[in-house]
Amino acid sequence: MTRRRWIADSWDEATASLTGEQASHLIRVLRAQPGMEFDIVAGDRVWHAVIAGISGDSVRFNLLAEEKADPALPVTLLLSVFRFERMEWAIEKATELGVERVLPVIARRSEKHLAQSAKTRAERWRRIAREAAKQSRRSDVPVIDDPLPLKTALQQEKQGARLLLAEQERSTTLRHALTEALAASGDQMPLISMAVGPEGGWTAEEEALFDAEGWKPVSLGPRILRAETAAMTAMAVTAALLE
Repeated sequence: MTRRRWIADSWDEATASLTGEQASHLIRVLRAQPGMEFDIVAGDRVWHAVIAGISGDSVRFNLLAEEKADPALPVTLLLSVFRFERMEWAIEKATELGVERVLPVIARRSEKHLAQSAKTRAERWRRIAREAAKQSRRSDVPVIDDPLPLKTALQQEKQGARLLLAEQERSTTLRHALTEALAASGDQMPLISMAVGPEGGWTAEEEALFDAEGWKPVSLGPRILRAETAAMTAMAVTAALLE
């Protein structure tokens, strides 16, 4: 039987602990008792673990044996800020599909009130990513950065294949660009960054900024997709080619 997986709040080489909401759920809902066995993610490693003790709202585990774990895909998703309920869904699904990092960006067409509120949402996005990582049995949790203006974000992203999902692009597909990146990287896994625009798309000025920073426009096909659908589709195509 598959053991339930938890993500440790603290750990060392021999033990790990859960605190807060995770521990409360384990104690009160799952009736945790010493001796119960689970999988524990500690850092980027997964362990077969057994509950060693319960104290208040804390559960301590002894780490018994390391389990085989697949790493995250080397993919950074630049996700323009759009309607929060849809953005949360995109972050959840990108996590399930193996994204390593999500960088929320403020685009010209990001709605003003969403842009102003985005920074206060970052912790919620991290909780969503954490729960999605646990549910999908990942061995790690993706990094969710604080939102940045687009120009600042692009100045930080200088490595690997940088791919701009662009509605007007028709000649180069995402699949083709990823295949080229794989061929160029040889035996190594290529670093991939992908940018998903807001509702209404990127402005001409933003596209020029991407071009100046060396990003390559790519297409997901002839259909116009919502931002969250584009993010999930891009991640699914990338996962299919990299895994």
